[in-house]
Amino acid sequence: MPLPHLSRPVRSRARGVAICVASAILLSSAACTDEGAADVAAMASAANVPTIDGVVDGGPPASDSSSVDTVDQSTPQAADETGSAGSIVITDSVISVPMIKGRTTRDSLALVRAIRAGRNAPGWPVQGPPAAAGAILPGKRIVAFYGNPLSRRMGVLGEYPVDEMLAMLDKEVAAWEKADPSTPVVPALHLVATVAQADPGRGNTYRLRMDSTLIGKVYDWARSRNGLLFLDVQTGWSTIQDELPRLLPWLENPDVHLGIDPEFNMHGDRQGVKPGAKIGTYDAKDINYVIRTLGKLSAEKNIPPKVLVIHRFTRKMVTNSSAIRLDPHVQVVMDMDGWGPPWLKFDSYRDFIISEPVQYTGFKLFYKNDVRKGDPLLTPRELVLLHPAPMYIQYQ
Repeated sequence: MPLPHLSRPVRSRARGVAICVASAILLSSAACTDEGAADVAAMASAANVPTIDGVVDGGPPASDSSSVDTVDQSTPQAADETGSAGSIVITDSVISVPMIKGRTTRDSLALVRAIRAGRNAPGWPVQGPPAAAGAILPGKRIVAFYGNPLSRRMGVLGEYPVDEMLAMLDKEVAAWEKADPSTPVVPALHLVATVAQADPGRGNTYRLRMDSTLIGKVYDWARSRNGLLFLDVQTGWSTIQDELPRLLPWLENPDVHLGIDPEFNMHGDRQGVKPGAKIGTYDAKDINYVIRTLGKLSAEKNIPPKVLVIHRFTRKMVTNSSAIRLDPHVQVVMDMDGWGPPWLKFDSYRDFIISEPVQYTGFKLFYKNDVRKGDPLLTPRELVLLHPAPMYIQYQ
């Protein structure tokens, strides 16, 4: 029989409207450490199912109690730009946005508001220390596929056969290069390497570590495209101080970088709450620990700066952001996470990313959940207009 999986809504509020959040709880009774990998694989083989399985990133909308299992699993389709008939021009500030088939006036006006807010917001561009040699940003844009190959529900990285998935990534890279020819694009695979769990597991940590074999396999896929590998950490009841050190040998590679997910860091006022029951949080002091650790690694190993991606879709997910301390050996990306209609994603970018400058910005797109209500997927043509323009794009 299949391994169990959890399906539940997780909600937050953005300007009084529910935003559908990015979540990825996986269930398994066995730890995916190097030592336990054989047992887990045997169990999965006997059940004829993937090793781990769980909820898609992104809970159901607040008004929709249906299971995410009903989400269409067909090949994702981008927005139809063939039907565009020019652009919408907002004359008071000469902001022009493309007309995309299926896009509403509310969507377009939200994009205009986000563009205007970015132009007027203090603190952009962020004045930080000059980047060390070999920095990726802002000279190049990163386009990444997210997920885990052991679960079809966590994202595009595990949903399709490898060759098909990589061919899809190639097409997205080409689309971004077409939308912004002045910025080269680097492909990437963003692997959830430490996965929050609904069950406590060994050590009562509510997290599952992926083994080195799995990480190495995804790393090989990334290198087949001359791309990057991101290792994402969902701590559960563990801490980033306990989870990061085991990944440092991988991070010694110049093309391996890091992501951390506040949603599943259940500490502070979330202490004792199971992952997925409420949205977690990181404080600046935790983020500064990560920055110091990565910066030291980069400097001591004489490798290019590390990119650190921090997911965010509510204000409380990152507290005291103004206290985040930048390092020439680390490039920090605040990634606008969460799914919903285009207007809500633009509003969230404005309210949670633009309004609290850190360093660089990112934007996440959901092939299934962003379009489940009939909205076309946001396009590179639209997103490059944002100010600051996102330099890290993630597809799930």
